[in-house]
Amino acid sequence: MKIKIICPRWPEKSLWRHFIFRFPYLSLTTLAALTPEDVEVTIEDENVQQINFQDQPDLVAVSIITPLANRGYAIADQFRRISIPVVMGGFHATWMAEEAGQHADAVVLGEAEMVWLQVIEDFKKGSLQKFYQAEGRSDLQKLPIPRRNLLPKRAYFFTNTMQISRGCPFQCDFCSVTAFFGHTCRLRPLEEVRKEVELLLQKTNFIFFVDDNIIGNPVYARDLFSILKEYRVKWLSHASINIAEDDDLLKKAGESGCYGLFIGFESLSQKTLQSHHKTANRADRYRDLVKKIHDQGMGIEGSFIFGSDGDDFSVFLQVVEFCEETKIDAAVFAILTPYPGTRLYEQYTREDRIISRNWDLYDMNHVVFKPRGMSIEQLQEGHDWANQCFYSYPSMLKRFWPVRRCHQVFLPANWGMRRAWNRLAQPAR
Repeated sequence: MKIKIICPRWPEKSLWRHFIFRFPYLSLTTLAALTPEDVEVTIEDENVQQINFQDQPDLVAVSIITPLANRGYAIADQFRRISIPVVMGGFHATWMAEEAGQHADAVVLGEAEMVWLQVIEDFKKGSLQKFYQAEGRSDLQKLPIPRRNLLPKRAYFFTNTMQISRGCPFQCDFCSVTAFFGHTCRLRPLEEVRKEVELLLQKTNFIFFVDDNIIGNPVYARDLFSILKEYRVKWLSHASINIAEDDDLLKKAGESGCYGLFIGFESLSQKTLQSHHKTANRADRYRDLVKKIHDQGMGIEGSFIFGSDGDDFSVFLQVVEFCEETKIDAAVFAILTPYPGTRLYEQYTREDRIISRNWDLYDMNHVVFKPRGMSIEQLQEGHDWANQCFYSYPSMLKRFWPVRRCHQVFLPANWGMRRAWNRLAQPAR
């Protein structure tokens, strides 16, 4: 039996289509690792290679997040036209199961660990079900090592991605990740983490932990940092800003080799933070906390959201000035996006504020709802200006002096984002 696992490409008008520093999706290599050894598996990520529609796998599995859904459906339809059955899963398929089911023979809802073997067995018996829903959430003990050997060679900037936990203790109403994985942290046994770290270090001493919040369980995080310190690892991950409220935890992160953290600031307004239930953030503490993180030698990629109900057109300049003054090393300036499965999507649906369900536009760079504090055009223009201003050479010069160790990571990231924005701004040929 042969299974092909596919990730669709980003839409042409999405910034992420043009960002060259690509990482493989861990969901693909994990699903391959969950597949029985007697099944031949191939992985095709359309962001780095062409989909081969000429070979004849017995089954195709397509993983989709919302902005990749339309392309995922097109790929599935093309395989089904040549009588190859398709299983679809991922965030978007979970929340829009009936829609996904129009393009797939089977849809997996939620995490795959508990149902993937059943999908394969049912397929072998010719009794594939339309929907597979796991009961509860996956146990992270004894997870198989992702099959990174199936990734195309030299296609990615970096392949040492790893997950040690799932879920986040916070309940932000715009977050599809927390909606999917839950509001509590599930943790992998540290000895299993140690073994995978040792395996990854055979390639390079850099690791990117793709966890939603690596300090979601502070006690566990301290033990993790102790292990990483033993191996002299250089690492990146996501964390909440309150890592800097705990001096001991922050110091241990720096000593363990942390070079940078993706941190969700989201807004400089406490009222806006509260409206999104991001109550752990204290906007009046941001400057002090950024300095504390920088003082440990760690860089920051900040996430800021534009378009909340409390935002007006002044928000763009305020956020850019804050980032330059505090020397934020990189940033994702995103347009508020009501992803299916989130409380925000439910709210905006009730309020009839969603203006498009063209999933290609759900990439956080396009306006798909009616904002209250500005026009649709102002929100789009302000978002684009903020990104282009922040990734201009004058802004980069302001932010990258004095030089810190983390700049070996963040300087290329800034150049890559600048390049992507410039390519996106070029007229179509």
